[in-house]
Amino acid sequence: MFTIDALAGIVRPVDCCPWSATAGVKLRGIEAAPPAPRRALYTPDERRRRDATVWTQVQAVLAPTQFAVFLASLALVLHFLATGHGGAAATASVVLKTGVLYAIMITGAIWERQVFGRYLFAPAFFWEDAVSMLVLALHTAYLAALAGGLLDLTGQMLLALAAYASYVVNATQFVMKLRAARLGQPTRALHPGHGLGAHS
Repeated sequence: MFTIDALAGIVRPVDCCPWSATAGVKLRGIEAAPPAPRRALYTPDERRRRDATVWTQVQAVLAPTQFAVFLASLALVLHFLATGHGGAAATASVVLKTGVLYAIMITGAIWERQVFGRYLFAPAFFWEDAVSMLVLALHTAYLAALAGGLLDLTGQMLLALAAYASYVVNATQFVMKLRAARLGQPTRALHPGHGLGAHS
């Protein structure tokens, strides 16, 4: 018979509901999972290395530069899609945006190596780096479509918008992590192969 005890045995290994201790509903035999341990974004040594490396300042310059280029390019792309005019300017702006993205990705990897000892996917920055790979892939796909004539101009602009949507998600990750770091808020400790990330 499928009893509550049997259900408890199935659910217990995967139970990670954050409300189990407070929701007032609890299966017999299942104890509320303890909160995950928390850690600061940087250890004291990592913070010292972050403050000492010139790549921190490089990132501080490139990040707002990329955002400004993004806003200008987004306006040009949307103008082309709405009117059918200004395709050359929109194309040039997406190429420029992609160039700035490559610059911040390369220097960001160097920054991560200086601070955390690896070029990508340091545990503290795992998810930002993972989404950054998607952003980079979509921007690169745009360049491939442009160079190979794989899509018409409208298709290329739509691909650029998809790349920009992923960029907005990634930029939001970075801003949230930077804010948490500046406020001194701890972040959840990360298990091997998983994490959160930002170049800040």
